[in-house]
Amino acid sequence: MLGYVHALNAIDEAMRVAIPSLERLADVLGLARSRRISRSGQAGAYSYTVHGAGWRFVCDNGIEVDVDFAADGSEVFDLWRLRGYGLSLPESLDVTDENLRAAVRSLQPLLAEKRPGWFSVAS
Repeated sequence: MLGYVHALNAIDEAMRVAIPSLERLADVLGLARSRRISRSGQAGAYSYTVHGAGWRFVCDNGIEVDVDFAADGSEVFDLWRLRGYGLSLPESLDVTDENLRAAVRSLQPLLAEKRPGWFSVAS
């Protein structure tokens, strides 16, 4: 769980290096939708693909991070995205929803539930 949060921070840094004018990670959606950047590409060690309300990042070591964005621009994720991250780790982790929920609860107040089943890093 903390690995996912650390990966989000690393992605944010990589995107800010690739796009110095970037104020927040969610702003990349608008850049892609307006075709100022490609809907898929590379930023540092990460390849990315824009989808619906978010992005899917894959590190050059194969670790995947999928994230959506809330209306306020904050990064949000659900248990499905956390499970995908765990399965992509070099030593794959296949965790039940019950165990993922317990892990999220154990990390409060670091993580906040933005809406039922969707979480973000507390600001």
